[in-house]
Amino acid sequence: MKQIWAPWRMEYIKLSQRLKVKSQKSGCFLCLKSDKFDKNNFILLRGNYSFVIMNRFPYNPGHLMIAPYHHIGLIERCNGEEIGEIFKFLQKSVAVLKKTMKPDGFNIGINLGSVAGVGVPGHLHIHVIPRWLGDTNFMPIVSKTKIINEGLQSTYNKLKREFK
Repeated sequence: MKQIWAPWRMEYIKLSQRLKVKSQKSGCFLCLKSDKFDKNNFILLRGNYSFVIMNRFPYNPGHLMIAPYHHIGLIERCNGEEIGEIFKFLQKSVAVLKKTMKPDGFNIGINLGSVAGVGVPGHLHIHVIPRWLGDTNFMPIVSKTKIINEGLQSTYNKLKREFK
């Protein structure tokens, strides 16, 4: 097995721990965003049980999150209506991203538990990340820099038209 050394990741891990403590003190950002101004918070779609929001710190342009309004961290505690709407929104999100951004593929994931990479403890959410051939390169490793080639507001405007 080859090993890639990325000691700069320790800063991210420490920051994640600080944010975890802060979020426990100040509240869950998904809960705080779920009832606020949609455009300012990059909320693209609302349902009865869940919503679609853009990730402010995207892995790639168009990185979305789908979350229930209900602050719940255990997937097995979601009711049928929540799960149904969340997966309906997942289908819609993939269709909109395919049409507007034309990715070559997707990473779709749910992180359950802090060891799995949960950045929002206690609030279940699904990541939908469009991927393109060649969208990763040496920049994150060599220069600790991830290149995002489109602004959040521009992406929001493009996607919002299709989510209507």
